[in-house]
Amino acid sequence: MSAFGQGRAGSGDNGLANAVAEKLRSMIPAAGAMAYPFLLDAFHLAVSPAAGPMSFGRLVLAALCLLAATAAPLPGLACAYWMTKAEPSSFELRARRLAYLSIAAPPLFVLTGVGLGLLHIPVSDELVWVAGWAAAWLYVLLLGGEQERPAGSAAIAPSIAKWRVTHGIAAAVILLYVVFHLTNHLLGLLGPDVHAAVMKMGRTVYRSSLVEPILVGLMLFQVAVGVRLAWRWSSQPADAYRVFQIGSGVYLAAFIVTHLNSALVSARAVHHIDTNWAWASGAQTGLIHDAWSIRLVPHYALGVFFVLAHLTSGLRGVLIAHDVATTAANRIWAAGLAMGGLVAIAIMSGLSGARI
Repeated sequence: MSAFGQGRAGSGDNGLANAVAEKLRSMIPAAGAMAYPFLLDAFHLAVSPAAGPMSFGRLVLAALCLLAATAAPLPGLACAYWMTKAEPSSFELRARRLAYLSIAAPPLFVLTGVGLGLLHIPVSDELVWVAGWAAAWLYVLLLGGEQERPAGSAAIAPSIAKWRVTHGIAAAVILLYVVFHLTNHLLGLLGPDVHAAVMKMGRTVYRSSLVEPILVGLMLFQVAVGVRLAWRWSSQPADAYRVFQIGSGVYLAAFIVTHLNSALVSARAVHHIDTNWAWASGAQTGLIHDAWSIRLVPHYALGVFFVLAHLTSGLRGVLIAHDVATTAANRIWAAGLAMGGLVAIAIMSGLSGARI
């Protein structure tokens, strides 16, 4: 029986304490998400020239704030793993899904800011953000706690298997663009001119009237199928590898929607801005020193990390299914995560002004 179930079935102070503890634990991902923009605010205050010459203490504070903001998905991943039960109540299932959603806090916060701007709503994005997460947690807490029996593996396997294969095939096609796009961003370490020259060549293909609609359609298809898979798998028992695969997929779904909205809708369609290096790097102020653009640093960095990590998670599953030793598959998975982290650091260093 789950902790929440024990809290309902137990008697006296112990049963009540278990129920309260379970509900408080369910708040951790939402609380972490609500804190996310304020960590970015603290970073901006620490590095702002208006605060005077940069001291060692301010530098340490800035580094800690940015590190904490970039680690925003960790509470959601941890809580999603802790909440994995064989037979979750509807409360536990909602809490688990909220934990998965909180992993995508960085792109969702960007989407909130860009969306409010496009709609010309003069309301603080932080106010909307906190209110939204508070409402989501209250929904989890107050809707009810009746027992929900998840669909059995035999019932879920056939439909999930078809969508999983389709998801993998589409990912293989999109991978061609992802490899070029990440390589192009890595070349930013050599300077904006090198990046621009390579991007100009690539755009002749991926921005053509034939390829671009197909690419965008595939991206949106991946989001739709990925959300479907995450929704179904989130109701099933899962080990740490599956939790990470679901969580990274949720992040990527939010990242893709946010990036398409920022690039295609806001920049190109509405404001007629070329989505070049200057757009991505927040020129003239830069990503680091602009109060709004600092949110793009965790957003971009984790997007790079999770796209490579999610692909590696899928590869791990394929390898195990083809009788590769689990130990070897796990090592490949770990190497993929390490590579994703290094590529993310390199790309963000280039966008922040580093050159080689």
